[in-house]
Formats: sequence, structure tokens, C-alpha cells
Amino acid sequence: MKIGYARGSTGLQNLDLQEDSLKSEGCQKNFTDKISEAKSKRPGLENAIDFAREGGTIVVWRLDRLGRNMQDLITIVNQLSDRGISFYSIQENITMDKSSSTGQLMFHLFAAFAEFERNLILERSAAGREAARARGRFGGRPEKLTSKDVALLKTLADSDTPIKTISESQGISRTTVCQYLNKYRVNQKFKSGYLPN
Repeated sequence: MKIGYARGSTGLQNLDLQEDSLKSEGCQKNFTDKISEAKSKRPGLENAIDFAREGGTIVVWRLDRLGRNMQDLITIVNQLSDRGISFYSIQENITMDKSSSTGQLMFHLFAAFAEFERNLILERSAAGREAARARGRFGGRPEKLTSKDVALLKTLADSDTPIKTISESQGISRTTVCQYLNKYRVNQKFKSGYLPN
């Protein structure tokens, strides 16, 4: 019996393409995982593996839909092989089972290429962030306070206004006030870790 497995990711959130390919491949039952976070569990994959029986085949649209990296792929495919279940990837057109040494070789080659491609994407993303930083662009959450607000905080803090009074007048938490004062090193008594009243 052919069992399909589809997994979403940032670029492939819509599973229609994968599910259509699995249906065309003749999969009688499909399992899916709609989200793909680096460390999250994949209940759809676990259910597909539990459902599969000896002599069956787990089918995926593309190799990287089964595992997130080469080690993950090898672990899953070995788990399937130990139970007598074969594995087939539609896009790469490779079948992996214990009886085929060619299939094993092809699987390891494609797994290495899939991991290489993922690493290239990560490197390019990091290089893009670094280039943006060099141009003065910083990612992350925007600042809560404007430069005028920060100047007012500095003035109030320098005149020994209590943090509680500053936070209430500005409509922000005491922690936020202290973070800004620490960040801009206003007044020595507001050193990091010190949260006055």
C-alpha cells in the first residue's frame, strides 16, 4: 500500500501541489503536517509511519518534505527500512529499500544535496542580514519610544524623578523605562540590573 506524506514549510505552505502529486502517484491514504518549525514534532509523519505496514511504501513529493536535514532523513529512512517499509520521492524519482544498493546510494546523494541546498539558503539569508546591517538597517522589533520620548526620559531621570512616576506619565512599564535608561546609560544609578521604585 502506498501512503503519502506532505509537509508545509515557509515556501510551501499550500499543500495542494504535494497532495495532488501524491494522489497521481496512487497513494491510498495521505498524512500531512501543515506547519514546519525547526524543532516541532510532526504528528502527520508519526501517524504515517505507524499506519504503514511491512511491504508498504511511504511516498513524498520531494525529499526535503520527509526530513529537515540529512541526519533526519537517514534516521527516518532507516526506521522505515527496519520495519520493511520502502520510501519513494516523486521529484527525485528515487526508491529506497534494503534490497536496492543503488537506491541506497541515490538516497544518500540526494539527501546530501538537499542538506547542501538548505545550508546555502541559510548562508544567503545570513549574508543578506549582514549586508542590511552594513547599510544601517536592522531587523527585529521597532523601537517603542521615539528619540523625543527618550530625551524626555533622560531629563526626568536626571532630575531624580521616580521610575514609577516616569512610567505612569509615559504610559509604559517600569521595565521599559529602565531598559531605555540602561541602553542610553543615563545616570549612573540606572546601571543594568538595577530597577528602582
